[in-house]
Amino acid sequence: MKKEDALIKLALDLGFADAAILNTKELVFVPGFRTLCKENLCGKYGANYACPPDCGTVEQMREKVLRWQKALVLQTMWDIEDPLNNEQIKPAKAQHNKLTRQLIDEAGEPGLMIGVSGCSLCNPCAITEGKPCRFPELQYSCMSAYCIFVKDMTERCQMDYDCAPGITAFFSMYCFDTASFP
Repeated sequence: MKKEDALIKLALDLGFADAAILNTKELVFVPGFRTLCKENLCGKYGANYACPPDCGTVEQMREKVLRWQKALVLQTMWDIEDPLNNEQIKPAKAQHNKLTRQLIDEAGEPGLMIGVSGCSLCNPCAITEGKPCRFPELQYSCMSAYCIFVKDMTERCQMDYDCAPGITAFFSMYCFDTASFP
């Protein structure tokens, strides 16, 4: 079995609703998405090393992704009536990111995690205390921080972006190089 197929199988076995492989060069980056981060709806803008403005410029973030050849796009689906209800959204995002980290750990190869939301390994982030990141090798940023056009990405992967009423989909990525896999 090809390693890419094995990664998709692993994702589905772990409980992701869907998974697909893209070449990172197929991803569309829209610098204007950075303004979504500035709105600070999540409360992490300027308060988390993995979020703008501290995570890097739009171009630096794009370069981080393009260092890798492939991206395993991961999707979970959740029964959430109101996608703006943080009491339902936060635990779902946390579980999605936990599954993404588990997949990367089980894959056992270097790569870049892009989460469904900004890093939540530490609460609060060490930046709020003026200290360095406690887990720089595990830190992850969200799709918005990378300015990835998620709707376009999901179309390329043939995944549902807009779901039925009461269903919310979340997406993350594991970027990797095929040369690192046997």
